[in-house]
This record gives sequence, structure tokens and C-alpha cells, in this order.
Amino acid sequence: MGKQELPAAFVRQMELLLGSDTEAFLDSYERPRTHGLRFNGLKLAGVPQLKEAAIREFGLTPVPWCSTGYYYGENVRPGKHPYHTAGLYYIQEPSAMSAVELLDPQPGETILDLAAAPGGKSTHIASKMKGEGLLVSNEIHPERAKILAENIERMGVTNAVVTSAAPDELSRRFPQAFDRIMLDAPCSGEGMFRKDSGAIAEWTPQLVELCAARQWDILQEAYSMLKPGGTMAYSTCTFNRSENEDMMERFTAHYADMEIIAMKRLWPHREAGEGHFVALLQKRSEPSSGGHTLEASPSERQRPRRKGRSGNGKPGTGLQDAQSALKAFQAWADEELPDFALPAGTPILFGESLYLLPGGELLQEQQLHGLKVPRAGIHLAHLKKNRIEPAHALAIALSPQQAAKRITLAAEDPQVSAYLRGETLQVDASLKGWVLAAVDGLPLGWGKASSGQLKNHLPKGLRQH
Repeated sequence: MGKQELPAAFVRQMELLLGSDTEAFLDSYERPRTHGLRFNGLKLAGVPQLKEAAIREFGLTPVPWCSTGYYYGENVRPGKHPYHTAGLYYIQEPSAMSAVELLDPQPGETILDLAAAPGGKSTHIASKMKGEGLLVSNEIHPERAKILAENIERMGVTNAVVTSAAPDELSRRFPQAFDRIMLDAPCSGEGMFRKDSGAIAEWTPQLVELCAARQWDILQEAYSMLKPGGTMAYSTCTFNRSENEDMMERFTAHYADMEIIAMKRLWPHREAGEGHFVALLQKRSEPSSGGHTLEASPSERQRPRRKGRSGNGKPGTGLQDAQSALKAFQAWADEELPDFALPAGTPILFGESLYLLPGGELLQEQQLHGLKVPRAGIHLAHLKKNRIEPAHALAIALSPQQAAKRITLAAEDPQVSAYLRGETLQVDASLKGWVLAAVDGLPLGWGKASSGQLKNHLPKGLRQH
């Protein structure tokens, strides 16, 4: 696109905001958009050599504000490589990587990503958490929540629960529950113009006002879920002050115990990226004297509870049944996954699907009743009549060395593409039963071996054509 396609009202807005920098900013629309990927620390730990291999293969160069972030060229296609399918990296706009870097999540913490789809920031948070603690990743729109759950699964995250709820539904259940909150707020998307012409067509000054009003409502719910002493990153991919600095000034004026710790702007004419705004805020541990009288958030006032459904189908069938299912799974794993240790969590059943729910005392099964939960922790297995069928999510969360039976293929091996298409593979006739298929040390999924053939168990929705 070119700068001549920009709405006149947007250009006037930017002139008021940037002054003498406006022409350089507008000229950035004559340049190609930037492309980036971020390596997944959960995967790299087992195959550190693949990072250098990918850097060479894709011609990657570092993103200055993210130690795991890299730029790639316009004609490179890392999303088509099997390493992407195996979760080695997440394709993400480089500027957007700044938000989680500023939030600085730590292992063992309880963290909320409040508007999380498609999953760039959630998977970044999970990578920094190293499988320890609880991550609640929420997306209000069900279809986008499904994509979020798929991306979290692909990256091998074991300690995340994906919910699909309005912010007020969550704040009723999790008052002052989170050490850190990531709020990548729904915004007018001015930073999307260079890569999405639809964002230009939708933009109006009225949209900016509408987004600011929505952000204010969401921020109040986020406030009620943040622990005293906790930190929150508020970010947008838009440029105007109404949704950024002005919003933060209004928020900290309204809540006297909230203070801005840092504020960061990335501009497309100054850095290689599409642009991003991030503010880091902290809630003081002690009540503040003076200032605004704190009001209850909308969800803290009396209102009727909404009905919903729980999980991926039928509600859980009771803790005793779930414990029995976990024992059956553990017996299977003792033989098939001799070096696998179950992560911390509570077993939970949705129909015939066994999950391990992270969170300990903070997150109990009853808190999920009435919520739509596309992913209740890590999916371990499907419980068939007299057998255990391991889940795809379990395969992706493993390292191949943990599987008693495995095949490891090189990325250029045609059998990798065949497996990802869902085809049956030819294998050694001595292999029997469940086999983990991997590419260069990264798991791809399960197959079941018999008579020299590996029947493909890659979920049909993930198969490539």
C-alpha cells in the first residue's frame, strides 16, 4: 500500500501527534511490512542446535527488543517448514514481541492473558514460564479461542488453561488472583494498516472512540483480577493517544493504587516493525491514602450469573472417576513413556477426554463450570472402552527421548511431508504399538505400528494438503 490510501482524518491525527516526524512516519507506508518469528524456549531446551540451523536456513537477523525474536525476509516461508508445525517457533510481528518482554513473566507465577487470540503473547509468556505456574489464556470469541488453543498446543505448553469468556465472567471467579496480567487490548488497529488493507477501510475517528470505551471497561475488570503488588502490561497495535497514553492517565487517575512503571512506543519509521504501544503498571501492595475513591468494577456489583457449558463437551464426571482415569493413563505411560514425569495438576474428565488441570489450589474444577473451556490444561488421552489412546497434545509436549518407541526423521526426508499429510508410513517390522514421530528431535505426533506400517494418528484438522 501507499500513503495516499490513508484516511485523511488519520493523517491529521498523526500530524497532531508527531509534528515534524509526520512525513517520515507516512513514508514508512511506502516500504514493505516487516516479518518476524520468535523461538520457543520450551522446545529449544531439548534441541538447542536447531536455532542456529534455522537462523542459517531462513537468513534470520535479531529483533533488538526480544532475545528470542528474529526478522526474516519477505520471500522466506518459515511457516511452511516442519519446524513450524513442531512448535520450534511462532510467527509474530516483531513490534508485538515487546509487550511480554516488558511484562517479564517468571516461572511459578499465576498469569492471565486477557485478550489472547491468536496466541503470540500467550505462547511468549508460556515460554518464559518454563512449564511452571499457571497461565490462563482467555479469548471472548469462540472461533478465535479455538485457534488460540491450537497454537498453545502446537507450542507444547502444559500449564495453560484456555477460556472463552467475557472479562466480567472471569473477574467474578478470579478476584485479585493474578501476579501478572497481559492485556493486549482490542484496538483500532492503526499499526495493521501496512499489512491489512481491511484495517484501513474499517478505520474512522468513531472507531477510535468505540475502542477506547471498550478498553476502559476491560481495564476495570483486569484491575479487579490483579493481586496487590502485581503488574499488568497494557498494549495496543495502534498509534493515537486516546487508546494509549490518555487511557493510561485516565486509568491511574481513577485507581489511586495503580502506577505506571514504564511506557514504550515502537514506531514504524524509527524501528523495523509495524509499531506497538506498551505500558507496564503496578498495583501497590498497601492501600493508598488520598486520591480517587476506589469503585467496584462492574462485575463486583450484583448481577445475575450467566449459564454456559464446561469444557470440550460433557461436564467432568467426578474427581474419583478422573483419578481412576489418571491411574489407567499412568499405567500406560509407565510402559510407553518410561522417562516421562507427569506435570503438576489435577485430573479432569470431559467425556472420554482426560486432561491435567494446572493451578493447584487457585484453579479448581468447579471454577470452570459454566465457562467455555477449549483447553483445560494438557490433554493426556482419550479413554476408549478397554484402552488408552494418547492425545496429540501429549505427543507435542514430549521430547522424543521420553517415548519407548519413536522414529526420528530429518526435515528434508519425504516421509516428514507424508506424515504431515496424514499418510501411512513404512517402518521397521519390529515396531509395534504407539510410536512417536519426530523431525530432527521435535515431536510431530503419534502413529500406531503394525506389520511394518505406521498408521497415522495426526488429527485430521492438522493435516497438510
